[in-house]
Parts: sequence; structure tokens; C-alpha cells
Amino acid sequence: MHHPIRLRDAIAEGGTTPLIGVFDMFSASVAAQHYDGMFVSGFGFAASYYGLPDIGYIAWPDIVAFVQRLRLAFPRQHLLVDIDDGYVDPETACHVVQHLEAIGASGVILEDQQRPRRCGHVDGKQVLPLEAYLEKLDMVLAARRDLVVVARTDATEEREILRRAEVLAATDADVILVDGVRSVDWIRKVRAVIGDKPLLFNQIAGGKSPRLSLPELTDLGVDVAIYSTPCLFAAHSAIDQALTDLKKTDGRLPEFTTDSIGVAESLALLEKNISRRHRVAAPAG
Repeated sequence: MHHPIRLRDAIAEGGTTPLIGVFDMFSASVAAQHYDGMFVSGFGFAASYYGLPDIGYIAWPDIVAFVQRLRLAFPRQHLLVDIDDGYVDPETACHVVQHLEAIGASGVILEDQQRPRRCGHVDGKQVLPLEAYLEKLDMVLAARRDLVVVARTDATEEREILRRAEVLAATDADVILVDGVRSVDWIRKVRAVIGDKPLLFNQIAGGKSPRLSLPELTDLGVDVAIYSTPCLFAAHSAIDQALTDLKKTDGRLPEFTTDSIGVAESLALLEKNISRRHRVAAPAG
């Protein structure tokens, strides 16, 4: 099963391919019931693994180990991985890309931010000189075999956004992402300058980009949509509400109903992660 080629085929099929941001194995288990693709979000991973904001704390061996666990449990899912700036050094970026391809990642996103980095939807981002980013990107492209590589710019000045998008589209990167794009009009402008190169759009609740449906994105020429944080923010809200309610009842659990999630429901969800692996590993015939 060649994961990068499967993702390429999905992108080429037409329409907008959705990839859902997951932050741990449990959120991935739930997401796999609804969507065929996952996005390993730096925002979500920094929050879940370190309890820290997405400002550059992630260590590459932690991401590689997480993706390896994901691939074992979800052998057929698309797995697009946020590798931030490639962990600063171009040689490290190449090393990480080769690790991720070897363990079954479908693709990676490499950004042009310089440290201290920021979430793409907050203020204060700074970008590398374009030549420095292109050197790193070219090394990553040479290091991969078939892995899908998304070239991402975090430029915020309007002329620079279009300049970088056009230059990135002329590279061998497979997909282009302008993160934090602020309007439908700017999606159209980016789409126009990158020609036929596939375009990725990132939506995050409370972020800078407009909320758009998949049909709307398809009409705008967007090929891939990543949803970085719906699982993380839903968990934040639900856990906070559950514990608030528990306080109100002096520690008495709510009544269990047919709509509730309990031991049996959670076990059934998690057992699928074993059965998927066994089905893939079983010999043909």
C-alpha cells in the first residue's frame, strides 16, 4: 500500500480532499469513523503531548513516534504531517522526511517561518528569506522518494504573499499552502498566481481565515482542506463541561443512557485499531 501515491490520487480526483486534525490516538480513533484522511496538527500535538502552545517546542522524534503509532492503527488513512520549519536545520528536515516516509506517512507540510515560530493564525510571524527557505525545500524534495510535500508560506504582507506563492508553485513541491489567508478574494488571488499547482487551505476555529464548506472551497479551486483543531477544541469544550457538571452533582456521575459513552463504547472504538491492523496483515487467499 503506497500511501503517498494514494494521497496524490485523492488530490487529483477533483473536489476538495478533507484532512482532519488529530492530536492523539484517541482523537484519531474517533476521526477515522468519519473521514478517510488525518492531519497531524502541530497545534494539537504541542497541546496534547507537551501541554504547551505551538511556538516551536516540538521535537522531531516525538512526531515520528506518534505517526508510527497512527500508521499501525490506521493502515489505510491519509496521514499528512505538520513538520513546522523542518526543526530548523535543513539536514534535520531531510532526516525527518525520510523517517516519516519509511514509516508510512502520506505527506508533510514544510513552512517558511523563522524562529521563534508561531501558529499560522496568530500575529507576530516572521519568515525566512525566500532563498533560505527554497534551499531547505529543495533539499527536502531531493530527500523524499514519493512523499507528498506541501510548501507553506506564512508571509503576511500582500505583495510578498503572492510573490512567494508564485515562486513556490514553480518548484517541485506538490501542493501550495498560504496559511492565515484572510478572505475568499485572497484565495482567488493565490489560486491565480500558482497556476495548475494544487492548493491547500487551512481552517481553524477562531483563526484568520473564513469558514467555508467543501463545495465552496471546490468552487474556489482548493484541492485539499485541513481542519487543524476541531477534535482538540471539541475535547476542550466537552471535558470542561463534563467536569463542571460533575462538580454541580457533588461527584455523582450522570445517569447512563442509550446516547451515553461508557466502557463498552470506548472499548469497541479502540478494538477497531487492532482489527484494522490484522486485516491488513492477513495473507491473501
